[in-house]
Formats: sequence, structure tokens, C-alpha cells
Amino acid sequence: MDIPHTAIPAETLTAVIEEYITREGTDYGEQEYSLQDKIDQVRRQLERGEIKITFDPESESCTLMRAGEH
Repeated sequence: MDIPHTAIPAETLTAVIEEYITREGTDYGEQEYSLQDKIDQVRRQLERGEIKITFDPESESCTLMRAGEH
């Protein structure tokens, strides 16, 4: 189930993004970015519709994925 990022309180959204970044070990290329920079990048991707937040009721967990993925 997709969850609009605008429906999540800002503090909760930041926590979801931070958990995703640290769990996935996302590669941002050769340049090192701070955690806040990475959070800001992901937030902008959400705003542009490039990625989405999905919730799995069975595991009661959410994750981020590319907008075209299921």
C-alpha cells in the first residue's frame, strides 16, 4: 500500500527516511554526504515523485522504492 509522504508528520517522515538510508547503505557516489544531506536528497526525490513510501501490513513495516516498482 502506498503512503503519500504528505500524509506523514515531518518528524516521522524524517525517521522513516533515516532508517531507510542507514538500512540500505545507499551509495551516493564518490563524494561523502552527511546524514542530513542524504535525508534532504531523499525528501526531494519524494517531492518530485521519483520514489514512494510503501507500507506492508503483514510485516507492519514501510520502505521507500522507485515510483515505478511494486
